[in-house]
Amino acid sequence: MPNKKEEDRYSVLRQVGLLTTIPILVAVAPIIGYLMGRFLDGKLGTTPILGVVFLILGFVAAARQIARIIKLSEKPEKKKPNRTDGP
Repeated sequence: MPNKKEEDRYSVLRQVGLLTTIPILVAVAPIIGYLMGRFLDGKLGTTPILGVVFLILGFVAAARQIARIIKLSEKPEKKKPNRTDGP
């Protein structure tokens, strides 16, 4: 059974792992949205409308995911029961 110090260390590593995904989301989601919009603009001949719309949708998707990550990082970590413990 891990001691309190090890549990705290894993909790900190979990927080760091969750929170370091935020800059990636901020960069990648709008870029993917824009590229999808540009592709559809080329197919449908609606230049630049869909590129802008999907760019905005990329920002919205990133913001929603960031809010979920922050909420998840604030929630206390649940303890997993040991398999050696009895029923």
